Amino acid sequence: MRRFALPYLLILLLSFAVIATLVALGARHYPALAAAVPTTAPVLSGTTPLARLLLQIVVILVAARGLGRLFRRLGQPPVIGEIVAGLALGPSLLGGLWPAASAQLFAPASLGPLGLLSQLGVLVFMFLVGLDLDPGTIRHKARTAIVVSHTSIFVPFALGVGLVLVAYPQLGAPGAPFASLALFMGIAMSVTAFPVLARILEDRGLLQTVIGRDAIACAAIDDVSAWCLLALVVALAKGDGLAGVALTVALTALFVAAMLLLVKPLLARWAAQRQSRGADALQISVVLVALLLAATITEVIGIHALFGAFVAGLVMPAAGAFRGHVRERLHAFATIVLLPLFFALSGLRTQLGLIDGAGDWALCGAIVALAVAGKLGGSYVAARLTGAGREEAFTIGALMNTRGLMELIVLNLGYDLGILSPRVFSMMVVMALVTTLMTGPLLTLAQHRAGALARPA
Repeated sequence: MRRFALPYLLILLLSFAVIATLVALGARHYPALAAAVPTTAPVLSGTTPLARLLLQIVVILVAARGLGRLFRRLGQPPVIGEIVAGLALGPSLLGGLWPAASAQLFAPASLGPLGLLSQLGVLVFMFLVGLDLDPGTIRHKARTAIVVSHTSIFVPFALGVGLVLVAYPQLGAPGAPFASLALFMGIAMSVTAFPVLARILEDRGLLQTVIGRDAIACAAIDDVSAWCLLALVVALAKGDGLAGVALTVALTALFVAAMLLLVKPLLARWAAQRQSRGADALQISVVLVALLLAATITEVIGIHALFGAFVAGLVMPAAGAFRGHVRERLHAFATIVLLPLFFALSGLRTQLGLIDGAGDWALCGAIVALAVAGKLGGSYVAARLTGAGREEAFTIGALMNTRGLMELIVLNLGYDLGILSPRVFSMMVVMALVTTLMTGPLLTLAQHRAGALARPA
């Protein structure tokens, strides 16, 4: 136990000290930039709001399905094609090639209903992420996974804060204080896309191998830790002084305790009583009500509805086929219909034209380089310290470097809070795409170098 506890405690203490020092230095050195005056554009006439929304959904789904299939044939997860479809429908491609069609179909003032639908999809998705976490897998690999996952959070977090400390004038959004931007940049560098990682392992036949189980355990703990950390960062960004932040944190802790100690056992008893009936309408209704109520509570608390949806998934009963039934009913509609809407909204916010000139692209390259160095490099070093071989440690690092959808959720949250400017948002979307696209080739390289990675668990 000491072999794992000592490096973990040293990493934890050093990380907190470095991050706190960087944030304090930056907050003292940089005043907040002046806030910009928001502008809105009217919705173009020519169709009803409902007809426009339906047409938007049709175009988005067709583009997402088509590019998703294309990227699957290229050996990449379909989610990459869906993200690229969102970018293609935004100002970076459609808006440049056919401005009139883009302005008519995706007028800024018409995106409200689309945004609400996409948020509902992300809530269901985060619920499913919590639902899919296997506590047994985490417990089996807990010591190694905690050291690796927390190192892969705090190292890129510190690098992200350090980047803002060096380049705040180039990165800061109008009205965003240094501390808020630095903390959000840190958490954006630290996220791992647990569902995308699991899908890659499944496609490569590695899900039931030793390396697959290790990576899943690391990513699961990374997800739980990162989303708790994100809740704290959002509370700090939205809090009204120290008293407001303290109240938000206290209410969040109370919410989590109530979900784990009260709601979880109640749901378990109720599910056991109805186990023989399968996934009937009442069961799914109760699950949806629990999901939405948990999301509402955390939204009112001030840490965003996504955290409540994630915790609701975690407390769902694990006995019998309950989770399988719930996942079967919710997964298809959320991932096939609602999530592509979120990708499209992210694409409409991404303006690659704002990354203008050699200086901007150099800054974008630095973001990508630091993200890879922090996540892949930090995971590699931590895995080696816990006894993993070179190829195994490299594979874990490559998988933990996968960001995908989870990164977009964090970025959109920062955008909505006014912390990330459209330009920085676009740079971070590029980083999310590059780091996720890297995973497949890096994993192929590792598999060629070490056939032992396929050793069954």
